[in-house]
Amino acid sequence: MKDGSTGMVLRPAELQWVERGNGASTIPLVTKACGSTSMLNGITEFKPGGAIPLHSHNCEESVLVLEGECIAEIDGRQYRLGRHDTTFIPGGVPHRFLNASETDLTRIFWTYASVEATRTLITTGETHPISAEHAGNGAA
Repeated sequence: MKDGSTGMVLRPAELQWVERGNGASTIPLVTKACGSTSMLNGITEFKPGGAIPLHSHNCEESVLVLEGECIAEIDGRQYRLGRHDTTFIPGGVPHRFLNASETDLTRIFWTYASVEATRTLITTGETHPISAEHAGNGAA
């Protein structure tokens, strides 16, 4: 890693996965800790059958499938996604991703349009900063 004041290279193989429950784990990449002032991104891996709950954000999000296949549920519609398929999700739109495979991993690369991105769980209305999911990885 290089100092964020002049740019940096992030190497996922040198970072720790943060367990998120339900078969999902995340590696935060570009964060406040890097010096980012306007975006967040990282990689989330889903074990077979893994999923994240239905939620929304306070900003736009884009997700690119890196490996495997998944189902994206966006505003009540389900889409089967494969390698390199990409989503655009406006702020406030309920969505979730799940790995429908019984045998293969799925990895997605996500980007939020705000370094202050939040996640609001649809079932509870609970809102927390995306950065709170990164605890234990040294990322903000």
